[in-house]
Amino acid sequence: MTNSSGTNPAGTPATEILATNECWELLRSVSVGRLAVWVDNHPDIFPVNYKVDHGTMVFRTGEGTKLHAALGDAPVAMEADGVNAETGVAWSVVIKGQATAVTLTQDVLDTIGLLLFPWEAGQKDQFIRVVPSDVSGRRFTVTSPVTWWTPLDQAPTASSE
Repeated sequence: MTNSSGTNPAGTPATEILATNECWELLRSVSVGRLAVWVDNHPDIFPVNYKVDHGTMVFRTGEGTKLHAALGDAPVAMEADGVNAETGVAWSVVIKGQATAVTLTQDVLDTIGLLLFPWEAGQKDQFIRVVPSDVSGRRFTVTSPVTWWTPLDQAPTASSE
């Protein structure tokens, strides 16, 4: 755990850079994240239900854009975050790496044992494993809106009529 070297307003806690093991612990504490992929010459992002499995992240999907983009040549990124409403401390973790289809029979059986249930209905018969080449995370205190409020926030706006 080290603090970032960025500048913070006086009295504002510094952003904490998380150790890899802390990143994995936080990733195990939630089950929904975002998958960033490259699609037709532009980035795209998809929400996914995932499970951490031996230093990788696994999600289920069906046939379509997300599946084909994830299994393409370009690396992917997955991000998950959370906030403690009582303490106002938030975190964000990103893994970057290559996605591969889980195809070996034993791997498929092991992955089914993760009890990975997508939120969206439909056939989600493809298990995808993201093997990270990079894991990074940060923890920070959520800043009160009063500290970043500007007089323009109260400026009159043009009517939409």
